[in-house]
Amino acid sequence: MAATKSIQEMNKELADSLIVGLRDGTSTKYSGKLVGIANGQVVVVADSWDEVASKLRQVEPDPAKTFCFDAGQDYEKVHEIWRMA
Repeated sequence: MAATKSIQEMNKELADSLIVGLRDGTSTKYSGKLVGIANGQVVVVADSWDEVASKLRQVEPDPAKTFCFDAGQDYEKVHEIWRMA
């Protein structure tokens, strides 16, 4: 019998699928937006982190059950840091 997925795993899988969809053009409604996920569902799509955080707190007060990401970023791109200032 397979173990039940945790809420964190469900949130991460949903985020990963949306990011893949952004790359291949199937999730265009999230393009350039900030996305908030709670309990395995998209609950907020906004333009500011304050708005995302506020809505996520209303929907799910336990931050361990939430996930958010910037749909305008390329998470495959490598950024090199040459030195710390």
